[in-house]
Parts: sequence; C-alpha cells; structure tokens
Amino acid sequence: MRRKTGKGIFMFKEFKEFALKGNMVDLAIGIVIGAAFGAIVSSLVDDVFMPVIGLIIGGVDFSALMLGPMSIGLFINAVVKFIIIAFVLFLVVKGMNKMKKKEEAAPSAPSREEVLLTEIRDLLKTK
Repeated sequence: MRRKTGKGIFMFKEFKEFALKGNMVDLAIGIVIGAAFGAIVSSLVDDVFMPVIGLIIGGVDFSALMLGPMSIGLFINAVVKFIIIAFVLFLVVKGMNKMKKKEEAAPSAPSREEVLLTEIRDLLKTK
C-alpha cells in the first residue's frame, strides 16, 4: 500500500501562489481587454473603414477579389485591419507613455527622513 506524502497539497499551494501573483492577474486582464478591444477595432475596420476605402477606389469590394482559387481580397482586408489595429495601439501606448512622463516629471518633496539624513550628512562634513 502506498502512503501519501502531501506532495499534491504542496503543489497546489505553489500553483495557487503562481496563478495569483500580480503579474499573472494583470496579464489575464490584459488579454481579456485586448480581445474586446480587438473585436471593437475589427468591427470598425470591417463596417466603417473598408466600405469607405472601397468607395474611394471605385466601389471595389476587397473580400470578393480572387486570384485563381485564392481569396486575395480577404488577405488585403486582414492587412488593412492589422495596420489600423497597430496604429491605434501605437496611439494608445504613446498616450500612456505621455501620461507616465507627466507623473515622473513632477518630483515629490523629500521625505522627512531624507531631510534629516541630509542635515546629518552636512553636519558630519563640516566637522
């Protein structure tokens, strides 16, 4: 008869710590928000931009373009969608970086401890 050593319980605790780390939860939230954002941008591209682009170039529907047995129009739609999504994400990241720089630009006043340590250092230098 085999005796249980409790390794399963230890592994479960270790997995729980790993799964509930801040980085893992942040990553999961990012993936869910990214998927929702992707759906919004896909709809924007498919339902707003592509019909306008088709009208501008003479009423061409890219999704109907065929090159032999290959549906080249769907590939063109995917490329345009990727470029628009990449540009929108670039703008979002650029805006976030600008906000971070503003936060970093405003230096905070030194803490009381730092002021006291600076005074002690200066007093020691004069002796």
